[in-house]
Amino acid sequence: MNRRTFRLIIILATLSVFGIVVVQVFWFRQAFNVREVEFDRTAREALAKVAHSILRYNQHTVSSNVSIKKASSNYYVVMVNDVIDEELLKTLLRNELEKRDIRIDFQYIIYDCANNEAVFGNYFVFGKEDIHPTANQIFPKIAGDNYYFGIRFVNKDLALVGEMRFWIFSSAVLLIVISFFAYTSFVVLRQRRLSEIQQDFINNMTHEFKTPLSTISISSEVLKNPKITQSPERLLSYATIIGQEANRLKGQVERVLQMASLENEEIKLKKETIDLHQLITQAAEPFQLSLTEKGGTLQLHLDATRNQISGDKLHITNVLYNLLDNAIKYNHKIPELTITTQNEKDQIGITVKDNGIGISQEHVKRIFDRFYRVPTGNVHDVKGFGLGLNYVRLIVKAHAGTIKVTSEPDQGSSFTIWLPVTSEKLA
Repeated sequence: MNRRTFRLIIILATLSVFGIVVVQVFWFRQAFNVREVEFDRTAREALAKVAHSILRYNQHTVSSNVSIKKASSNYYVVMVNDVIDEELLKTLLRNELEKRDIRIDFQYIIYDCANNEAVFGNYFVFGKEDIHPTANQIFPKIAGDNYYFGIRFVNKDLALVGEMRFWIFSSAVLLIVISFFAYTSFVVLRQRRLSEIQQDFINNMTHEFKTPLSTISISSEVLKNPKITQSPERLLSYATIIGQEANRLKGQVERVLQMASLENEEIKLKKETIDLHQLITQAAEPFQLSLTEKGGTLQLHLDATRNQISGDKLHITNVLYNLLDNAIKYNHKIPELTITTQNEKDQIGITVKDNGIGISQEHVKRIFDRFYRVPTGNVHDVKGFGLGLNYVRLIVKAHAGTIKVTSEPDQGSSFTIWLPVTSEKLA
């Protein structure tokens, strides 16, 4: 399956899941609205029944129409043109609501129009006999000069949602399906990315091994010629070439094996006190010579005042070699390299800056992954396995340090390593 088809499938699957979620939310909202309308109808019936009972208790004529106002989504006001007994109201509210299976905790208040004030305000909890006084100011005052009682259903929306068990169950199942889809997509994308990295590594390894093997093969064919013994210089030359290419292959194999060892945390550091400025100068010397021949430059600005660290000299040197080698390899201009050092608190920072091709932000966060190389299509003009920067990161981490990179395409790259300095000073 090619990349375009794979992306199309992922996009279509994502859109399908999104569509299902939208439909589920729509129908859930519709079901909630229906349940809310049903609750409103039932609550009004119960409150009208309470008002009628109060009027009968006071031996007044019962009107068929009782004024019930809905002040908010969960607050009702019932007009009763007569005095309201608090104990009677509480009993009637509880009984009428229970008959209609409305078991939502509520607050109620009684308004006395004679004194123009609320005379009672309590909180009733279903399943408990006791009631709790409630603050009167939470009930807005209704204009008019009539007796009325108000009732607020506490957490009504939450209670209605709790009664929609089927929709909650279906939503939970949908959530599980979406989570499974997201996890599966993540695993598939990760496996595909690893497959691409593996394929790229195999391609790079083929190119890396092909050249020395071809050279060895050609040289061995020449050495098979009996006449070669008559030219000792040619014999020595071809034998030297075979030896060099064999060592090159050996180095490449050892590099892969070494990375496997590092990944398994089998690395063992031989730490010693290192003058980092001296080490940088020594590591930069061969690169300065080769750059001079190409017209390039390598400048050192070793400004750190505390430059002594505890570390493995061989591995730290290899880290510098890797960074400098990359700065030269990934450069289509005349190379201009700079190494600077600085101190910050108890650390020393080593920055290797170049004017190379740079790296886009899309790939910056992945360049330290093992076998990863910035995609260049089918062009393999820069050799390598994609192991160098992964090695750099592992070594820096083993020395309790950190590495950061700043880069922009065609603007060069800047790698900064921070390592802890020792408390001792150089003599």
